[in-house]
Amino acid sequence: MYTRLVEHFSVLEDSRCAGKVLHRLIDILVIAVCAVVAGAESWEDIAVYGKEKKDWLAGVAKWYPFT
Repeated sequence: MYTRLVEHFSVLEDSRCAGKVLHRLIDILVIAVCAVVAGAESWEDIAVYGKEKKDWLAGVAKWYPFT
């Protein structure tokens, strides 16, 4: 699933101001989709999911640059 999400979202252009970006757009989108599938209902839920699943996400995507 993860690989397909990355492939699907990789065509999107990130129009955010480069100097203010903390996380890559692709990373945010993949975490958001996974969180919503897992039952997240708000941005706060998505943030909590990302933090709680940090180790799992890093294992799924070995290149994932968690900070």
